[in-house]
Order: sequence, then structure tokens, then C-alpha cells
Amino acid sequence: MKKITAMRNMKNFLLALLLTFAFVISTSTAQAQEDSKFSMDVTLNSDIFFGFYPFFAGSYAVSDNTDFTFYGILWSGGTGGFAQGWGNWTEFGIGVNFQVSESININPQIGLLSGSLTSGGSPSGQTVVPVLGEGFVPNLTIGLDNDQLEGEFYLGYYMGIDHGQNSTSNFLHYWANIGYKFTPFFSAGLHYEQLNFSGGKNVPDGSGFSFFQSVGPYVQFADPKGGAFARFTTGGDIRGETDTAIFRQPSFFKLTVGYSF
Repeated sequence: MKKITAMRNMKNFLLALLLTFAFVISTSTAQAQEDSKFSMDVTLNSDIFFGFYPFFAGSYAVSDNTDFTFYGILWSGGTGGFAQGWGNWTEFGIGVNFQVSESININPQIGLLSGSLTSGGSPSGQTVVPVLGEGFVPNLTIGLDNDQLEGEFYLGYYMGIDHGQNSTSNFLHYWANIGYKFTPFFSAGLHYEQLNFSGGKNVPDGSGFSFFQSVGPYVQFADPKGGAFARFTTGGDIRGETDTAIFRQPSFFKLTVGYSF
């Protein structure tokens, strides 16, 4: 009888152990699947116009080809040639990413601005006060990535909101680049970028101009296993005499270091 009881206890123990093992495996698998849905890129950037600004972009998969996305830019106190700061300028937004092929993704987003750049009357020189929700940024990013090529197109329109100042400012910012992956470690290519002042509240018609318009090379070094990367971009000014007389920006350079989680 004791032998039968011992065998029954051993079976119960083995069954409990098996169920526990199955639960742990199931939980780990579910956790791994959940973790695989989330990704994030974090970069530290510095360029001649915007100064130093950290950037992050995250995504969470909602289907095989669609992701919910979010991003943020800590523009901070860049001067951009204005006499006053930008009120700790901050940009935060959300959107949806569509994987249209193995190499190409399209990501429309809309961002909320806080600070004083677009709502504070710049570049009129008046006293400005940083505010939450000083403007909106509808924007579009198209990415290219495969074994040989990498590239990106970005277009964002910064629209100031009237918060009681005498004027608002709108800006159009866009860039395009494409590069070749010579090795998994090293890639290089060509980068074009432009930032335009495009009017706003109480701004005379035809007063728009380009702060910079640059084209030049970039080089990038990346961990072949994924993760860390660094990129240096430079270029010369290709604006006309009218724009250069308003705002002097003879060259462009930008340094980025980041990590993809």
C-alpha cells in the first residue's frame, strides 16, 4: 500500500513539475513575443543650426505590417540665429507605420510642440513666453533599408498656434538621403536638407526664406550585430544670394550617435 501511495505521489509530483515547466515555457514565449513587438531608437544629435538635441522613436506592432509609433525631440535651447532662446522647445508625437515591402516603410505622424519658437513671434524680437501646445507638426517619414541600400525621406510642417502673441511662425523642414552599405560595419551616401521660414500670423506675404539648404556626404559606422551606430553628415550651402543676405549659414554639419533597442 505504501508503495502504491509513493508511486501516486511521485506521479503527482511529476505532473505538477510538468505543468509548472509548461507554464514557465508558455509565459516566456508570450513574453518574448510581446518583447518582439516593441522597438526603440535613441540618438544624440548636434548640428550647426539646431544645436544639441536628443531624439527617440519607438514602435509597437499591432499587426504583421502595421505599427503604432511615437517619438520625441528635446530641442532644448537652440538659438538658430535668433536673439532669444526657444523656451526649452520640445516636440512629441504619435503615428502609424506601414511596412509596404521588405525594404520600404511609410510613417505618417503628428507632433505637438511646446516652447516659444512658433508661437512667440520669432523672428520679430518681441518678448516670448514658453507655452504647452504652441504648435503642431504633421510629418511624414519614408525609410529604405535592405542588404545593400539605406535611405530616408522626411517632411515636416511646423505650424504655430496663436497664444496671444503679436505673431506666429511656420517652418517647413525636409531632408532626403541615400547610402550604400559597403560592409555591415560601414556605409556612406549623400544627404540633402533644407529648412524654410514660411510665414505665419501677421507676417507679410512673400517674407519666406531659407535658413539653410545643404547637400553633401555622410559616413556611418554601425555594429554589424545591430545596436550602436554613429553618423557624420556635412555639406555646403546652395542657397541663392537673397536668402544668404537674410541669414548666413555657409556650411552644414551634423553628428549623430545612437542605439537601436
